[in-house]
Amino acid sequence: MNCPCCSGKSYEACCKPYHKSEKLAPTAEALMRSRFSAFAIPNGEYLMETTVPAKRKLYNEKDLQEWGEINEWTKLEIVQTPTLNQVEFKAFYNDESRKPQVHHELSLFQKLNERWYYVSGEFLD
Repeated sequence: MNCPCCSGKSYEACCKPYHKSEKLAPTAEALMRSRFSAFAIPNGEYLMETTVPAKRKLYNEKDLQEWGEINEWTKLEIVQTPTLNQVEFKAFYNDESRKPQVHHELSLFQKLNERWYYVSGEFLD
């Protein structure tokens, strides 16, 4: 199966090792890609684990899992990585009524103890 993150690699050679805790994402972009794949699979547990611990109280694993399940995640486009800890991306998906949507965000990541975490995102038009 092709990886949902649109890397052009197989899921087994791309995001699966991160989802199975066999490897840690080496860059903020790799973590962003693996998080998109976690919505597409879906894997709410991974999404919680890769959120910076100080911000986890703002999220709910069940809601993240459900958001992945009710939408059809079709494409990830990395727009730019302006700094080592920022990734601008567009996530394309069909919502529960099958209407095409685009989630455009500039995400902030933080590296703690050699592991990257999602911190927050600014929605862009």
